[in-house]
Amino acid sequence: MEAMKLVEFDLKQTLTRLVRHLFGDGLEIRWVDCYFPFTHPSFEMEINFHGEWLEVLGCGVMEQQLVNSAGAQDRIGWAFGLGLERLAMILYDIPDIRLFWSEDERFLKQFHVSDINQKVKFQPLSKYPAVINDISFWLPSENYAENDFYDLVRTIGGDLVEKVDLIDKFEHPKTHKTSHCYRITYRHMERTLSQREVGQVHQAVQEAVVQLLGVEGRF
Repeated sequence: MEAMKLVEFDLKQTLTRLVRHLFGDGLEIRWVDCYFPFTHPSFEMEINFHGEWLEVLGCGVMEQQLVNSAGAQDRIGWAFGLGLERLAMILYDIPDIRLFWSEDERFLKQFHVSDINQKVKFQPLSKYPAVINDISFWLPSENYAENDFYDLVRTIGGDLVEKVDLIDKFEHPKTHKTSHCYRITYRHMERTLSQREVGQVHQAVQEAVVQLLGVEGRF
């Protein structure tokens, strides 16, 4: 009984540190007695997040018979289980668990970050149709960087620009000049865009890329 109490203490301390690492120090936590078939005693951990009590994991001291059957008769231990999707939904404000099975790049690219500690907040996906325009140009002989083009498109298009993809590269066999073709996807979060509206933005991108990046347009 004394050993079991020590294991229970270790279980709760470890999982408390884990959850506070995810959600921040000062997090209010409470333990609720519950039942699981392979642990006794068993608990659920609830956290107070944004004013609501949320259950985030279940755990308990392992039944000794189960430990013995694994060939560890001289050991006692504890187990826990948590839903990673549920934690991610809480941490990143993701409203629908079905998004985790989505192959939609608009969802997946939000979590492609260079640093695992970088803070991410889910941006809702627009239900309105996209308008796609391509742009191609000959590169200058030097001092061209793709990132400069991406930044320029974002600066001009703002929130209307959903993504920019390089879809084709071509080198002229005689002049050896290189051409790039990019596909720009425009989409509004709250309404349907017209081709005329997008065309004005796209024309501004064409003019700026010639003036600021020194390319030769193939518009």
